[in-house]
Amino acid sequence: QVRLVESGGGSVQAGGSLLLSCKYTATRDCMAWFRQTIGLEREAVAVKCTSSGRLQYTDAVKGRFAISQDNGKNILYLKMNNVNSNDTALYICAAGDFWSDYNPTLGFGWWGQGTQVSVSS
Repeated sequence: QVRLVESGGGSVQAGGSLLLSCKYTATRDCMAWFRQTIGLEREAVAVKCTSSGRLQYTDAVKGRFAISQDNGKNILYLKMNNVNSNDTALYICAAGDFWSDYNPTLGFGWWGQGTQVSVSS
Protein backbone atom coordinates (compact mmCIF):
# COMPACT_ATOMS: atom_id res chain seq x y z
CA GLN A 1 0.00 0.00 0.00
CA VAL A 2 1.27 3.45 -0.92
CA ARG A 3 0.12 6.59 0.83
CA LEU A 4 0.77 9.98 -0.71
CA VAL A 5 0.33 13.33 1.04
CA GLU A 6 0.88 16.59 -0.84
CA SER A 7 1.77 19.98 0.58
CA GLY A 8 3.14 23.33 -0.53
CA GLY A 9 0.22 24.70 -2.50
CA GLY A 10 -1.19 28.17 -2.01
CA SER A 11 -1.72 31.51 -3.66
CA VAL A 12 1.05 33.04 -5.74
CA GLN A 13 1.31 35.94 -8.14
CA ALA A 14 2.02 35.38 -11.81
CA GLY A 15 5.74 35.10 -12.41
CA GLY A 16 6.37 33.69 -8.95
CA SER A 17 7.50 30.26 -7.77
CA LEU A 18 6.22 27.40 -5.62
CA LEU A 19 7.69 24.13 -4.41
CA LEU A 20 5.18 21.31 -4.03
CA SER A 21 6.06 18.25 -1.93
CA CYS A 22 4.58 14.77 -1.85
CA LYS A 23 5.48 12.59 1.12
CA TYR A 24 5.10 8.89 0.28
CA THR A 25 5.25 5.68 2.27
CA ALA A 26 6.70 3.67 -0.62
CA THR A 27 7.90 4.50 -4.09
CA ARG A 28 6.85 2.84 -7.34
CA ASP A 29 8.64 2.70 -10.69
CA CYS A 30 6.75 5.75 -11.98
CA MET A 31 6.04 8.84 -9.89
CA ALA A 32 4.15 11.79 -11.28
CA TRP A 33 2.37 15.05 -10.71
CA PHE A 34 -1.05 15.55 -12.29
CA ARG A 35 -3.30 18.59 -12.14
CA GLN A 36 -7.02 19.01 -12.41
CA THR A 37 -9.36 21.95 -12.85
CA ILE A 38 -13.16 21.82 -12.72
CA GLY A 39 -14.63 20.63 -16.01
CA LEU A 40 -11.35 19.39 -17.45
CA GLU A 41 -9.68 15.99 -17.54
CA ARG A 42 -6.86 15.24 -15.15
CA GLU A 43 -3.65 16.30 -16.89
CA ALA A 44 -0.22 14.74 -16.43
CA VAL A 45 2.17 17.58 -15.65
CA ALA A 46 5.43 15.72 -15.02
CA VAL A 47 6.42 12.07 -14.75
CA LYS A 48 9.56 10.15 -13.96
CA CYS A 49 9.99 6.40 -14.34
CA THR A 50 13.07 4.76 -12.90
CA SER A 51 13.40 1.60 -14.99
CA SER A 52 12.95 3.32 -18.38
CA GLY A 53 14.62 6.59 -17.47
CA ARG A 54 11.56 8.47 -18.64
CA LEU A 55 11.44 12.14 -17.62
CA GLN A 56 8.56 13.89 -19.30
CA TYR A 57 6.66 17.17 -19.01
CA THR A 58 3.52 18.45 -20.62
CA ASP A 59 4.33 21.13 -23.20
CA ALA A 60 2.74 23.93 -21.19
CA VAL A 61 5.25 23.59 -18.33
CA LYS A 62 8.46 22.66 -20.15
CA GLY A 63 11.32 24.89 -19.07
CA ARG A 64 9.36 26.16 -16.05
CA PHE A 65 8.61 23.11 -13.86
CA ALA A 66 10.96 20.41 -12.58
CA ILE A 67 10.14 17.07 -10.95
CA SER A 68 12.60 15.49 -8.55
CA GLN A 69 12.66 12.77 -5.93
CA ASP A 70 14.52 12.32 -2.64
CA ASN A 71 14.32 8.63 -1.74
CA GLY A 72 16.17 9.25 1.51
CA LYS A 73 13.35 11.48 2.70
CA ASN A 74 10.56 9.72 0.73
CA ILE A 75 9.51 12.99 -0.92
CA LEU A 76 8.59 13.79 -4.51
CA TYR A 77 8.91 17.46 -5.47
CA LEU A 78 7.54 19.72 -8.16
CA LYS A 79 9.38 23.02 -8.49
CA MET A 80 7.19 25.53 -10.27
CA ASN A 81 8.81 28.65 -11.71
CA ASN A 82 7.37 31.60 -13.64
CA VAL A 83 3.81 30.47 -12.99
CA ASN A 84 0.84 31.91 -14.86
CA SER A 85 -2.94 31.82 -14.48
CA ASN A 86 -3.18 28.63 -16.57
CA ASP A 87 -1.27 26.83 -13.82
CA THR A 88 -4.15 27.32 -11.37
CA ALA A 89 -5.33 23.81 -10.45
CA LEU A 90 -5.43 21.06 -7.87
CA TYR A 91 -2.03 19.35 -8.07
CA ILE A 92 -2.11 15.64 -7.32
CA CYS A 93 0.78 13.28 -6.68
CA ALA A 94 0.58 9.75 -8.11
CA ALA A 95 2.55 6.51 -7.94
CA GLY A 96 2.33 3.66 -10.43
CA ASP A 97 3.97 0.88 -12.36
CA PHE A 98 3.92 2.08 -15.98
CA TRP A 99 3.36 5.05 -18.27
CA SER A 100 0.80 5.10 -21.07
CA ASP A 101 0.96 7.80 -23.72
CA TYR A 102 -2.68 7.04 -24.65
CA ASN A 103 -4.14 7.12 -21.14
CA PRO A 104 -1.69 8.64 -18.66
CA THR A 105 -3.79 7.89 -15.58
CA LEU A 106 -3.98 4.19 -16.45
CA GLY A 107 -0.63 3.18 -14.99
CA PHE A 108 -1.08 4.95 -11.66
CA GLY A 109 -2.83 3.06 -8.90
CA TRP A 110 -2.10 5.32 -5.95
CA TRP A 111 -3.16 8.94 -5.63
CA GLY A 112 -2.92 11.70 -3.07
CA GLN A 113 -5.69 14.13 -2.17
CA GLY A 114 -4.02 17.06 -3.88
CA THR A 115 -2.84 20.54 -2.99
CA GLN A 116 -4.44 23.64 -4.51
CA VAL A 117 -2.39 26.18 -6.44
CA SER A 118 -3.97 29.51 -7.32
CA VAL A 119 -2.13 32.02 -9.49
CA SER A 120 -3.27 35.63 -9.58
CA SER A 121 -2.29 38.15 -12.25
